[in-house]
Amino acid sequence: MTQWPKPVEGSWTEHYPELGTGPISFRDSTSPAFYELEKEAVFKRAWLNLARVEELPQVGSYLAKEIEVVNASLILVRGDDDAVRAFHNVCRHRGNRLVGEKFGQSSELSCAQCGWRYAVDGTLVHVPNPEAFVDFDTADYGLLEVHCDVWAGFIFVNLDVEPRQSLREFLGPMVTGLDDYPFGKLTETYEWVAHNNSNWKIFADAFQEYYHVPSLHTQQVPAEVRNPSAGFTCGHFQLDGPHRLVSTAGTRRWLLADEYMYPIERATQSGLVGPWRTPDIGELPAGLNPGGIQPWGISNFQIFPNLEILIYGGWYLLYRYWPTSHNTHRFEAFTYFHPARTVRERIEHEVAAVVLKEFALQDAGMLGGTQAALEYDVIDEFPVNDQEILVRHLHKVAVDWVGQYQRETAPAKV
Repeated sequence: MTQWPKPVEGSWTEHYPELGTGPISFRDSTSPAFYELEKEAVFKRAWLNLARVEELPQVGSYLAKEIEVVNASLILVRGDDDAVRAFHNVCRHRGNRLVGEKFGQSSELSCAQCGWRYAVDGTLVHVPNPEAFVDFDTADYGLLEVHCDVWAGFIFVNLDVEPRQSLREFLGPMVTGLDDYPFGKLTETYEWVAHNNSNWKIFADAFQEYYHVPSLHTQQVPAEVRNPSAGFTCGHFQLDGPHRLVSTAGTRRWLLADEYMYPIERATQSGLVGPWRTPDIGELPAGLNPGGIQPWGISNFQIFPNLEILIYGGWYLLYRYWPTSHNTHRFEAFTYFHPARTVRERIEHEVAAVVLKEFALQDAGMLGGTQAALEYDVIDEFPVNDQEILVRHLHKVAVDWVGQYQRETAPAKV
């Protein structure tokens, strides 16, 4: 069992001395040259979450995903053996995009241009007029497969020629401490996408520290939580390899105050902290609250590079940050609930999803200005405090991965 460091009162940072304590730079978020390296060093080497297994419910279900940061279009498909596989969305004949629609279900994947057909395991099974080809063997022209694995129902891919770690090794014990969390019971989903004019890490920073909460979220966060005299602090921070965790204390009653609610929240008893009542989803794993905070409120698992899972006990949020340039990214947000058993529960879920979206967009609305100010390039040293240890960690990990890549690919000295 991994023993996680416990802080002395008042300090988390000193327990991770490799992070340092001085000001940090955000040049990794403003440099086009760094972004080009980051694409190769991080996004083509790390395990990336694309979907959940519920999105491929039966044999032949497929899902197409565009991943700009690695210049790839991928197909996820459930095979006859019930396994999920990933392939490049490219016909082997003349390179036509094989799947045009985002999702569907079929016994075969067919190219609309040439008529080549592929089984759901990627093998080429039909070629019109095969005798017209010279020295041609269909076994040589199956779809190009991408490394794919599943953890806790989350589908990951790795575009490296040979991944340096298995998915489970990459995730490590902190994240796999959620093995027994009942994600599969929470299948009612609400999703939205925002195209943000900031570097992907700048938005991730907004959700891995709560130091900003008293200033930015005054309209929705009650005084008991904001604690203006001392600032809102979190109860537990944790690092494991490239991944991060922050947990907060709190109960729904403590997090709620009538004067900070919309009337619809009072009427439906649902909103910023989700439905006030959620079905019993069974015993929750100890890995959900590794710091043993009582009363526990929220745990936010940030899986490097661009996946975030925020768990509130009976429901959870999932965020993905997909870079589209050095200063833009696509933000994907999903809210997962237990399937509604009544019309009232469905309304509770919809209200929570809308209020949470507004809360997230309060952060998003600031980030274009942040990015622009950083790109003025007049300041290169920014102090971060003990409650911002995860900000310090994310940027260090990104720089470290790029540095490792540069060392490995540098020309050999003669």
